[in-house]
Amino acid sequence: MSREKAKRGTFDSLRNRNYRLYMSGQLISVSGTWMQTVGLSWLVLKLTGSGVQLGAVTAAQFLPLLLLGAVGGLVADRANKRRLILLTQTSLALGSLLLGILTMSGVITMWMLYAISIWIGVTNAIDNPARQSFVGELVDRGSVANAVSLNAVVMNSARIIGPGIAGVVIYILGTGFLFMANAASFLAVIVALLLMRPQELFSSERVVRAKGQLREGFAYVWRTPRLRVPLLILLLVGTLAFEFQVSFPLLASAAFHKGAGTYAAFMSFMGIGAVVGGLISATFPQTSIRRLAYTSLGFGALIVVVSFMPNSTAAMLAIIPMGTLSMVFVSIANSTLQLNSDPSMRGRVLSLFTVAYQGSTPIGAPVVGYIGQQLGARYSVAIGGAAAIAAGAYGIASALRRRAVRLSQVQPASSPIQPAEGAAG
Repeated sequence: MSREKAKRGTFDSLRNRNYRLYMSGQLISVSGTWMQTVGLSWLVLKLTGSGVQLGAVTAAQFLPLLLLGAVGGLVADRANKRRLILLTQTSLALGSLLLGILTMSGVITMWMLYAISIWIGVTNAIDNPARQSFVGELVDRGSVANAVSLNAVVMNSARIIGPGIAGVVIYILGTGFLFMANAASFLAVIVALLLMRPQELFSSERVVRAKGQLREGFAYVWRTPRLRVPLLILLLVGTLAFEFQVSFPLLASAAFHKGAGTYAAFMSFMGIGAVVGGLISATFPQTSIRRLAYTSLGFGALIVVVSFMPNSTAAMLAIIPMGTLSMVFVSIANSTLQLNSDPSMRGRVLSLFTVAYQGSTPIGAPVVGYIGQQLGARYSVAIGGAAAIAAGAYGIASALRRRAVRLSQVQPASSPIQPAEGAAG
């Protein structure tokens, strides 16, 4: 294959106008979201100095994803996803606007942070599965894996841009202005959605309201190993490894005695690695549980390496390859679920992706915060590495077990032909 063809393959989805519009809006909006993530974490530490409080506020944002994520997936399956995303993005903009006004006026308190975090979390419980499954409607089926990977590149380009800007904005203008900027960034997605050509979408048939559809979605995933195993791997990794919004500020402040700029740099360097990982994933022709498992092992090993770096500079350098494997891991998991899901179930399946990846944070964030406060900031990072390694081992064991079952079902050519059940002897 020529270099030119490989390049066209890597960026194939960008030929689609609707996809280009959506990704452009997402780059701006998600950059603002990462700015707010950095600002909110730093504001909590400034107000309380507590790792447990930081974990609790983070949990408040993601608890609705855990409790309502599956419901949000069902809503996405039933609704016009483009219109639904317009509503959720508007709600998120209003939440950020209120957070900015309260912070800039100097009246912000912890109970207000908890309340707004829950508001954002409830909206995200609907928004996340809608956005995840909407990517599959922007391109044809043959381009879904590529679209998912390029979407990940955009998300993580935002992870570089957002925290980098956040560190400067917090230092010069304060966290309140940062929250206001995030509120404005949602306009980019809203405008992109309005400019789309609905007739060019690859929309799946909407699910008609009926009883038992939520239970049907859970049952469908559980009886389908190609969905169940990746989700269980993702659940373990999501619960303890992807809690960097808790472990990184603790690592920056407690282990290296640095400020918000170092925390923002950690997030940006991870984003650099993740962009590379997304581009690598965009070239994968296929996905598999075994590939997901091996990636989880490597990701976990690099997290452990980061946790014991001697200084912040060394940690930043180690975070880059860690970020690369983090995005390869997420892209493989997402593509595997997208491609192995029935279109009528895709919203519900991807809502469980969101629950496993982000909705597990209400459990993991307080645990990681507590470990960081009791054992030290380095261990709040290392526990995530151990979890990813365990998840990878489980995935490999599952793949080997399935392979052994398949081989046992293949009858050797030299064996005598057995009579069919019920046939005369």
